[in-house]
Amino acid sequence: MASLKDLRNRITSVKSTQKITKAMKMVAASKLKRAQNAAEQARPYAQRMDKVMAALGQSVIGQPGSSPLLVGSGSDHTWLVVVATSERGLCGGFNTNIVRAAKRRIDSLLADGKDVKILCVGRKGRAQLRRFYGPRIIDVIDMSGMRSVGFADAAAIAERVRVMFDEGEFDVAIMFYARFQSALTQIATEQQLIPVPLPTVENGAGDLKAGGDAVYEYEPSEEAILEDLLPRNVSVQVYRALLENAASEQGARMTAMDAASRNAGDLIDRLTIEYNRTRQAVITKELIEIISGAEAL
Repeated sequence: MASLKDLRNRITSVKSTQKITKAMKMVAASKLKRAQNAAEQARPYAQRMDKVMAALGQSVIGQPGSSPLLVGSGSDHTWLVVVATSERGLCGGFNTNIVRAAKRRIDSLLADGKDVKILCVGRKGRAQLRRFYGPRIIDVIDMSGMRSVGFADAAAIAERVRVMFDEGEFDVAIMFYARFQSALTQIATEQQLIPVPLPTVENGAGDLKAGGDAVYEYEPSEEAILEDLLPRNVSVQVYRALLENAASEQGARMTAMDAASRNAGDLIDRLTIEYNRTRQAVITKELIEIISGAEAL
């Protein structure tokens, strides 16, 4: 049985840990609202960009001179998987869920005979993926120096992906991140970056899911607009993914630290009860020894 000193030391240690988890919960809660607002404000623009790219792409697809960002390289043998995770831990299953989704996709691609390259955005993803795909990780982009995600940061990542595509290092690029739904729920999401995913055709009638019934006329031309929008679309999608990740990370950390604080409180209660029982047993033993000694005299 643990001594009274050991129990006191453990209670003190757990109380100190509880103070830290409560502070981290408050910090995450203060950051969550701002990150959530940023993610929600970026969604309409990114979604509208998806629809515009789908409409433009459908009108020029198959025409000579179409951009490779739209039609691809003509092959799908080499895939680039961008895995966006956090730089810090203590955020529950946030990183694990993203890595698990990416791992399922990577294993599926490898089973189909594809070549896979992995670009990690955030160190936590690399720490988990290198155990399974160490040689396939081409680089890790460190985000620890960024206090908040800016469009310039996302554009730099997108530019690197586009340069790799222009140099023929891969045929298809996909990105994994956590889409923020609530502080309790973050959904691991796959987003195709290159080539731009076109809408599917329903019922063979040619009605596009993303296009709707509206007919647009573009000036100066679809090709000229696409030449400018295609690179920007990659940056916008990366930016949305990073903003969603930032909000999801803070929500997951707030939830995890709240659970840790409550668990620490329960542990303190149990240790306090054990301490009191042990102390009472020690006092009772001492009284028995005193009474026994007095009777012996």
